[in-house]
Amino acid sequence: MRHDPQTTPPANVRVVDPVPYAPTPRERVRLFLKKHGRKLWWLHSAYALGLGITVVVFAKKGFDHARWLAFSLGAAWLLVVLFFRLHGSGKAQAPIHTAGTKHKLRFFAMTYALKNLYQGMLFFLLPFYWKSTTFWAPNAWFVVVLGLCALLSTLDIVFDRIVFRFRALAAVFHAVTLFGCLNLVVPALFPETRTLTSLLVATAITTLGFFTIHLESRLLRDKRWLLVLGLSLVGSVSLVYAGRTAIPPVPMYVSHGAVGPIVLPDGRLGMEVSVLDASVIDKLIAITDVVAPGGKGDSLVHVWKHDGNEVHRATENTSHVVEPSAKGTVRLRSALTDRQLPAWLGGHWSVDVETLDGQLVGRVSFTVTE
Repeated sequence: MRHDPQTTPPANVRVVDPVPYAPTPRERVRLFLKKHGRKLWWLHSAYALGLGITVVVFAKKGFDHARWLAFSLGAAWLLVVLFFRLHGSGKAQAPIHTAGTKHKLRFFAMTYALKNLYQGMLFFLLPFYWKSTTFWAPNAWFVVVLGLCALLSTLDIVFDRIVFRFRALAAVFHAVTLFGCLNLVVPALFPETRTLTSLLVATAITTLGFFTIHLESRLLRDKRWLLVLGLSLVGSVSLVYAGRTAIPPVPMYVSHGAVGPIVLPDGRLGMEVSVLDASVIDKLIAITDVVAPGGKGDSLVHVWKHDGNEVHRATENTSHVVEPSAKGTVRLRSALTDRQLPAWLGGHWSVDVETLDGQLVGRVSFTVTE
């Protein structure tokens, strides 16, 4: 019987079962990352969010740490400028999935460092802006923006592939962070600074930071660009000055406030009310404790409002200001007497604590029934 040479091996050849392919440890790691890489990024995002919450808890311990934000801001600015010099923006930025190993390592190392810097800064800011914000008031929007930026900084895929793919988007993100931080850094480094001064200084530095991300140093030799920069500085500072009431006056906030009919000898209200009948009112007294961790650089006023209309404005000269036991706290007291009370008392009342520049520090609300 003849053997088919195509199916039967020669007599001197030993046939063994095929050995399955065994990838090397490095290849196994690559396959695992390729298959589960996106899941790992989202897992890291959850870890970053948890780390951010830890920073929030740390920030609550004190205002003294705010000055260290200056170092984080400087490092973040340098990294952003360097990042777009090396990687470009938009279509000029090479797709990361097709880039070489060195390019990927450099890209992820820089974005990882940036994310950690932004997470630390933004989550540190949130408690201060939260306390300084009066919700359902014009200044409530900014803490929401900061919260969204903080959340974005923990989403690795969104941060790497969207925010830092486009120079303009990254510049806006950086500007929001820079502006928010500087409003804390200035009073931390220079106590007793007026809130409006901190606000305008933060605006000017933020404008410069925004331009440096876009402009190369050689363009600054062109007088036309210097003119554009100068006009932008004037425009941004003027715009923020006009809209200053829409920015919380960090780090000041009202720790406690109430309205009542009588005052005890120690300066506290004998009764704190939220609803009262007009028939029992012959005098209303408001007391607010304002915490100013960066020093009291502002004069404060009580603004009494009835259904949104101003009834009385008690400046600090006519308010009773004392130093309670809490460090860095001032207590303001003002009153509405018979002569200052309107004929119709029913409706919604509020006592706003404002700086002389019109920034809202806090609010005490109550209702009068007829």
